Amino acid sequence: MEIFGANLTDLVARRAIYSPNRTAFVDFRKDKRCEYSFKDFDLRASKLASSLFDAGVSPGDRVAILADNGIEQLECCFASWKVGAIHVPLNWRSSVNELQYFLQITTPKTIVVQERFKDLLDKAAGPVRGSHKMQVITIGESGGCEYYSIITGSRERASFSPPADTHPRDTAVILFTGGTTGRPKAVCISHENIAWNTLNTAIHDIKEDDRFLNVLPLFHTGGLLVYTVPLFILGGTTVLLRNFDAGVTLKKLEEEKITVFLSVPTIYRLLSECADWEAAELDNLRFCTSGGAALPLDLIRRYEQEKGICFKQGFGMTEFGPGVFALSPQDAQRKAGSIGRPNFFVQSRIDNEGQEHRENQEGELFLKGPSCCSGYFTPGGQKLEAVDEDGWFHTGDIARHDKEGFYYIVGRKKDMFISGGENVYPYEIEEVALSYEGVRYCAVVGLPDNQWGEAGHLALVPEEHTENFDIDGMLNYLRQRLARYKIPKQVYILPELPMTAAGKVLKEELRLQLEMMRANADYQDH
Repeated sequence: MEIFGANLTDLVARRAIYSPNRTAFVDFRKDKRCEYSFKDFDLRASKLASSLFDAGVSPGDRVAILADNGIEQLECCFASWKVGAIHVPLNWRSSVNELQYFLQITTPKTIVVQERFKDLLDKAAGPVRGSHKMQVITIGESGGCEYYSIITGSRERASFSPPADTHPRDTAVILFTGGTTGRPKAVCISHENIAWNTLNTAIHDIKEDDRFLNVLPLFHTGGLLVYTVPLFILGGTTVLLRNFDAGVTLKKLEEEKITVFLSVPTIYRLLSECADWEAAELDNLRFCTSGGAALPLDLIRRYEQEKGICFKQGFGMTEFGPGVFALSPQDAQRKAGSIGRPNFFVQSRIDNEGQEHRENQEGELFLKGPSCCSGYFTPGGQKLEAVDEDGWFHTGDIARHDKEGFYYIVGRKKDMFISGGENVYPYEIEEVALSYEGVRYCAVVGLPDNQWGEAGHLALVPEEHTENFDIDGMLNYLRQRLARYKIPKQVYILPELPMTAAGKVLKEELRLQLEMMRANADYQDH
């Protein structure tokens, strides 16, 4: 069939042939429910692809989008692939300087922008426009705009044959890392990487008749590549919520008969604290997946006891997978705190200066496999390698595994600090502190200390309506469970922690915040 040619990028056209009338996406736009079959979606993506092609977008060019979690994000993604271009979803929560940095690295040929983010784009794109031309396509809030004129235009543009010279190893998506410890990196993810991740995901998680509710940002790997794209390839349905609201999410989980849900611990806690939690009927859920941070055991138990919901813990990253490890629901409590075992087509090892560790020895987690990214994109278009000479990706995570092959993350290599000559990993302390009654969120950072070189400082957000949080009681709780040198020197009660859109704590921002608090106030050392 001509539509396939020698090209492997036109996934939407292939799926439209196999299941044209099945529902691909449900998009809620201003309380209006919009449903798109695979055939409908292919038609819309083809029209956008034709427009991009006519505007001069060629294989390897970047097509960026600055928009919320609507159908337009996915139309832009699949349309870019149809012309062999690279999809670049941009974080609309970015500051002007951050967005300018993203644009300077990727130098997009075309930018699709939602009207309400147009001012942000104009401020950020000034210096970039001086170096090269960029086509801008605007998505109007009311629907009457250039973007919708393209999508709903003549059917003559509905058939688009993709270029034949796109290779499976060519970059499909550029995603930016979370930037929790430094400036975000532009990660190159190939069509081949996506295919292998889909195979891993199909083996371990999803089925063709699953219905997935997506509340995570589509500019992050969690929103785009964990389940959304793999489920599309399998022929399942993704329901999109443009903004997270706990009450609305519980309602849609029930009304849309959702079978699979993915989120971060922060959102799972907000759902369980929502006024609609008790009345919510969530019987269709096969499982929930949690990632981004450790899921507290009290939440696992609450979901199981009150709603009969099993959790699958997971582990992944922008550069690899993102499906890397999976912990099955039946092991969720027995192996609480574990990220599970490596996915089928993923190799892993615990490394310490070139030596592979055996069970229960801590070292850096190395990964190898075909779902690893192809490198990091640079402003000149060159790629920086992401793996070592033996093909191993160095995650920067310190981990161990037990005799059954279950892996546990101990901490981040970059987060580690040395106190009195001992290596301290904040993750271990945070995991114990989260299990103390009344702690909603917490994070530990190392700060300079005259006596110990560095000392741990714990910031925590108490549960709502908690008065006079018992800091001494919590410290005693930690002393019973951790070595003395791991006990935080100071504890700070905060109304919130600085976090990314994916629910990860911004450690550098927190460190600066605590240093200022320490300088301006007299905290008692413990």
